[in-house]
Amino acid sequence: MKAKKVFFNIHSWIGIRLSILFFIVCFSGTLATLSHEMDWLFNPSIRAVPQEQLASRNTMVSNFRALYPKSKITYWVRHDEPYLCDIIYREENGKRSYVFANPYTGKIQGESNLTIQRYFRDLHYFLFIPFYQIGYLIVLTFAFLLLISLVTALFFYKKWWRKLFELQTGKGSLVFFRSLHRLVGLWSVPFTLLFSVTGIWYFLERTNVADIRTTANPLIPKVVPPEGNDNATKLDLSQTVDYDMAIALAKREIPQLSVGSITPPRKPNESIYLTGHSDVPLVRQRANRVYVNPYTYQVIGVQRAEHEGTVMWLNDIADPLHFGYWGGLATKILWFLMGMGICSLILTGIWISLKRQALKRKKVKKKIMGVWRYINWILVSLVICFMGHTLSQQYDVSFQTMSIIGLAWSIFLLLAYYIFVYQLNKVVNR
Repeated sequence: MKAKKVFFNIHSWIGIRLSILFFIVCFSGTLATLSHEMDWLFNPSIRAVPQEQLASRNTMVSNFRALYPKSKITYWVRHDEPYLCDIIYREENGKRSYVFANPYTGKIQGESNLTIQRYFRDLHYFLFIPFYQIGYLIVLTFAFLLLISLVTALFFYKKWWRKLFELQTGKGSLVFFRSLHRLVGLWSVPFTLLFSVTGIWYFLERTNVADIRTTANPLIPKVVPPEGNDNATKLDLSQTVDYDMAIALAKREIPQLSVGSITPPRKPNESIYLTGHSDVPLVRQRANRVYVNPYTYQVIGVQRAEHEGTVMWLNDIADPLHFGYWGGLATKILWFLMGMGICSLILTGIWISLKRQALKRKKVKKKIMGVWRYINWILVSLVICFMGHTLSQQYDVSFQTMSIIGLAWSIFLLLAYYIFVYQLNKVVNR
C-alpha cells in the first residue's frame, strides 16, 4: 500500500471512530475561550463597571461575612477582565457556591452554584468523569490524535500550499465539503499544532513524565501555629485574614504584582497563598507566587516569574496559549474563531468519510461505522450521565439550570442524529 494511502486511512480512522467525543472535546474547549464573556452576557450579577479605584479586600470580606456569617472562603479569584466581578468560593455544610463581589465598590452582587466558565472548563478538562485521572487522560489523549490528524493530512495532500485559496463549488456536496475541509484545515495548521502541543504538555504534566509535574508545582510551605493559643487553631482563618496586609506584603516582594487569586488557609498549618501578574508577559497568574504566614504576617516564600526555570515557565505559558487569554479579548476572539474552524474540520471530515464509507458498505449491506457507531453513542451517554450526577451532587444546580443544560444537549444529539444518520442515509439511498 502506498504511503499516501496509509496516511489517508489513519487520518480517516481518527476522524470517524471517536468522532462525536472528539467533537465534544474540541467544541467545549472552543466555548471555554469565551466562557467568561458568556457569563457576563447571561448573568448580570457578575458584571462590573471598571473604575479607577479598587475597593479594599477587607471591606469585601466584611460584606461577605455580613451575608454569609457561617461560610468559609476557600478561594478568591480576580480575573484579568476588568468588566467582571471577583469570584469568592464559598463553602458551607459541604456545599460550594460562587459569590460575585464587585472589585470597585466592594458590594456582593450575587451568587451561583455554577458558572458557564466552570461548566465548560470541567467538560473540556475531564468530561465530568468522576474517577481519578481517567477523565483527564481521555481528554488529553485527543491531543495526540489531533497532532496525528494534522501530520497525516499534510502528508497525503499533495502540494497543499497551492490550495490555500481554493474552494470548489457547484460540483456537489461531497466535493464542496472536501474542498472546505481542506481549506479550513490549511489555515488552521498553526493553531491545530498549538492546541495539540499544549495538550500533549498537559498529558506529560498530568502523568508526571520526567518529573514535570513535581518540578512545575512546588509544595506550598507550611506554617507552625502559635504555641499556647488554642483559639488560633479553632478560628476560621479565611474570615480573619487581613487580606489588605497580605496583598501589601506580596507587592513589596514583587513590586509590579497585580494580585489575582488568593487561597486563604483552610488548616492551622497552611499559609496564605497569593498569585498574580507582574510585568513578565505571556505567563499565567500562578507564575508569581507569594506565601504569607497568617499568624505573624511574615513572607515565608516567593516565586517570581522572571526567575522561573524552563519547565516551570513552559507549564505557566501552556494555559494562556491553549485558551488564548494571554492578549485579552482580542486574542480570545481569535482563538475562538480558530477553534470553531477546527470543530468544522471534525464535522466536515465526519461527513466526507462517512459518505465514502456508506457508499462502499451499501454494496455489501453493512452498517455505517459498524460497531464504532454504538461505541460513540455509549461513550456520549456515559458522559451525560456523569455530568448529570456531578451537577446535581457536587454543584447542587437548580432544576431550571439542569433543564437548560438538558435541552442544549438534546438539541445537540438530535442535530447529530439528523445530519450523520438521517441525512446521510437519505443521500446514500437516493
